[in-house]
Amino acid sequence: MESKSLVGLVKLDLSLTMIDGGDCTVASRFYGPGWCGGEPFFVARDSDNPAADEDDGYVVTYVHNENVGETKFLVMDAKSPTLDIVAVVKLPCWIPCGFHGIFLSESDLNKL
Repeated sequence: MESKSLVGLVKLDLSLTMIDGGDCTVASRFYGPGWCGGEPFFVARDSDNPAADEDDGYVVTYVHNENVGETKFLVMDAKSPTLDIVAVVKLPCWIPCGFHGIFLSESDLNKL
């Protein structure tokens, strides 16, 4: 059975299909040959600002390359049409492709 991996991600604007029935892809990033990713998660730049654009923040995820044995944590600009990588953290341990995660702001943690 062929393995299915998350080899990249796309950002969609579903309102575009309502306008002309066309492509709703507004941003995308391919992780690169050999890389697969975990569940992407959106982190707002300022979660306490109700006037912020809905994509004003970052998309974060783990990526792993089985060929070189590396795992990285990526931070991407959610507004960028190519989901520009703004930070990369090389991790000291393996995190499997498809790994799920959740990230909370300090203010959200203080509410617990």
